[in-house]
Amino acid sequence: MRVDCLQENLAKGLSVVNRAISSRTTLPILQNVLLKAEAPASLKLSATNLDIAINCWIAADVGEEGATTVPARLVTDFVNTLPSGPIHMELNVRTQSLHMSCDRTEANFRVIDASDFPVIPTGNGNSTLSLPPATLRHMIQQVAFAASTDESRPTLTGVYVTTDEDRLVFVATDGYRLAYRATRVEDVPTDLAVIVPARSLSELARIAADADEEGEATLTVTEDRNQVVFQIPGKGTHESKGAFQRAELVSQLIDATYPNYKAIIPSKWDTRVILNTQEFAQAIRRAYLFARESSNIVKLTITPGEPGTLHLYASSTDYGDHHAELDAVVEGQGLDIAFNGRYLLDVMQIISSPQMVLELTKPNRPGIIRPVGMGEDEFLYVLMPMNVR
Repeated sequence: MRVDCLQENLAKGLSVVNRAISSRTTLPILQNVLLKAEAPASLKLSATNLDIAINCWIAADVGEEGATTVPARLVTDFVNTLPSGPIHMELNVRTQSLHMSCDRTEANFRVIDASDFPVIPTGNGNSTLSLPPATLRHMIQQVAFAASTDESRPTLTGVYVTTDEDRLVFVATDGYRLAYRATRVEDVPTDLAVIVPARSLSELARIAADADEEGEATLTVTEDRNQVVFQIPGKGTHESKGAFQRAELVSQLIDATYPNYKAIIPSKWDTRVILNTQEFAQAIRRAYLFARESSNIVKLTITPGEPGTLHLYASSTDYGDHHAELDAVVEGQGLDIAFNGRYLLDVMQIISSPQMVLELTKPNRPGIIRPVGMGEDEFLYVLMPMNVR
């Protein structure tokens, strides 16, 4: 193996795959990153912790094809200290070492043979669909936060990925709230219904932040239906710096039956409130400063009128209390209800539209929060109320 690439691109590729490295594994090969020179002009980097695997291709000049693995943490730290410019790498099979040189600096890394590295599935299988990388990233950001972090309930630690007519649907819930996001896609597979770990999707969103927005991201379920492969187009060329050509994330799926999320979503409302998103977000942030000291309880009092009002109240036995009143468009009847302030804060961080809607029925029934005017792309957030004595 003999290959040349830019320091900026190698550093970028290592940063992409390193999140799949496990520091707690007892298998030395899993602490290594696979480097594979592929003619005519790519260097493939791969890492896995057996739950997820990440492949990343960067532009390179390949003098001789080949592959090896090197300690991921060491090579990453070393490359990050190198100056900008070309890096030359050459594998010495006799000494089982990888020679790396840049400017007037060089190093030799002890390697483990590439044949010992786990086989990573490719994007060949059933249930394949394509969508813009930005849409995929936004869908993940708008639902993954609502998944459970309780490992004793593994089903709820994932995001349910399915289709509904001509829409791709992402759903996540932890039992107290539910986030739903749908978008129209072409050639929708009718048999797509899998649970992807939320942590895997969060890593995917991080990678997709550097995607080529002119390209298409793809989602493929492997033929044995126990893994999903996401492919992300990159901006990397021989002239670009700090970019990858393309990336793949392979994740194990959660083998379980997801709850019937449609039954959780309220089908009607008795009280409907339209609010300025920024004003409500700021009011929730202030209320939460007090609510976090008292079970996160934020009380809402909704009063119809011209204009209607929404009153927020939070208190702490040790620190005091907070009151705020916002103008709102209120349809239907008045209502007193309480929500978890932390859960309200979470959803406010991902609503970007100027106005939002709060739809409620009774003080002990879940409410819906959604942005105004999303068009064909749909988002809603179902939140269970808190019991206040």
